[in-house]
Amino acid sequence: MNTPNDPLARQRQMVQQFPDNELGRFSLGKALYDRGDFAEAAEHLERALARKPDWMVVQILLGKIALQGGDRDRARAAFERALQLALEQHHEGPQAELESLLADLQ
Repeated sequence: MNTPNDPLARQRQMVQQFPDNELGRFSLGKALYDRGDFAEAAEHLERALARKPDWMVVQILLGKIALQGGDRDRARAAFERALQLALEQHHEGPQAELESLLADLQ
């Protein structure tokens, strides 16, 4: 149950006040992801990604959500895009994680 002091409630309120703020969408999506509420998390993460298409972390989370839902093709596409972004943005840690995730999908 959400209470006024619940971080999730505050994040929902922030998104309600500022629906076009991609950071608010990401924060709410990540909190929902962490709770295992993958469907709602995906909605907010996709909206954040629409505003900031080069957001590698969001791509990774969407790939993991797709994988949780059994959609290996969608997961692979998200991970491949995230890997491209990791290479472009010189993020070696996520690069290694993504290469491992993609290898597991083979």
